[in-house]
Amino acid sequence: MKKFNSLFILFAVTVFGFTSCIEGNDKPDPGTDPDTSNSVLVSSNISSNTTWETGKTYVLGGRISVTSGNTLTIQPGVVVKGEVGTGSNATALIIARGAKIDAQGTAASPIIFTTVADEIKPGEIASPNLEPNLSGLWGGLIILGNAKGSFAGDVTEIQIEGIPPSDTNGLYGGSDDADNSGTLKYVSIRHGGANIGEGNEINGLTLGAVGSGTVIENVEVIGNQDDGIEWFGGTVNVKNALVWNPGDDGMDTDQAWAGTLDNFIVIAGGETDHTLEIDGPEGSATAGHTLKNGSIKGNDVAELGDFRDGARGTFENIYFFGFADPATTDGRGDLSLSGDKTMATFEGGSLKFMNLEATLAEGVTLETVFKGGTVDFATAVAAGANTVGADKSVFASWTWASVAGELADFK
Repeated sequence: MKKFNSLFILFAVTVFGFTSCIEGNDKPDPGTDPDTSNSVLVSSNISSNTTWETGKTYVLGGRISVTSGNTLTIQPGVVVKGEVGTGSNATALIIARGAKIDAQGTAASPIIFTTVADEIKPGEIASPNLEPNLSGLWGGLIILGNAKGSFAGDVTEIQIEGIPPSDTNGLYGGSDDADNSGTLKYVSIRHGGANIGEGNEINGLTLGAVGSGTVIENVEVIGNQDDGIEWFGGTVNVKNALVWNPGDDGMDTDQAWAGTLDNFIVIAGGETDHTLEIDGPEGSATAGHTLKNGSIKGNDVAELGDFRDGARGTFENIYFFGFADPATTDGRGDLSLSGDKTMATFEGGSLKFMNLEATLAEGVTLETVFKGGTVDFATAVAAGANTVGADKSVFASWTWASVAGELADFK
């Protein structure tokens, strides 16, 4: 149903002229904002320091890159809307290597990225007309840096997924692990994940070789057709992240990302595949990362996680609940390891699990969910009796998930 609804919105936007009303840069867009004087079309790459101002809506007219050496400042309360498109016409905002984004919203005035089909205006939190499971209506936010990644053939740079190879602003990777791509605070990203080709969608927030000098805190991703947040190498740390209704994976890590995700929530949607997908390195670099202090709510079809291709890292203080019995769901509802290995034998200790808690379906054991062996790193607890997990209070008031009551089940 999600895909049908997304296509219907695409049809409506195209047929009724929401995007065709925009005539040029700095022109109003009567199809997306009743107050047309506050709507600005962005139709070309950003090649100088630029500020998007509080109280205004900025419409991405295509794939827009902030080019190297330049900074895009987005003030609190700004709404950014991507025009509807797929393939080469998919809209996205790319922060290229050497560029910066300074998007510092506040709890009282978050910055919102969404689709032109969304009638939301500056100052609003919940969409007045779209459901939170609608996806694929524009691309997403892509931040690229000069930090190291583990790439096939040990090359130092490659093209990010979701961006055509012809666009060199899509390159990421390098040798500067302290690279600084800017600041992202109190940002909500919605209804993205446009498909640019077979099996090639854009994530809600993509982080490609982003360095540790970058600050990312208080981020929400809702209704993305692909993953909520995906890391490709890099060393950036992320704090306070919430993903709701991902169409594929909630949090996805690749290419030896070497940072930490601290305090996070994943809320599975009807088409969520894995709430966590942890992929291993592709080259000789083998750095691991840390995920800690997380609360993850499943459903009848999602897996807790998929750890594969030499995955490595530390996973601690994470609470899982709401998942189905693996015996009745074709093996879903568990935490899978490539090669049917057990936790105890997977990659000789490259994965470390500590202080996991789970509220299990009736009759399900920890050994079933966590693939056998001695499960001394996890404890079964009653619903709401968890002693580990996320601090949901940091998501109150400014996230759509909080306003919609989706955090009521979290302790």
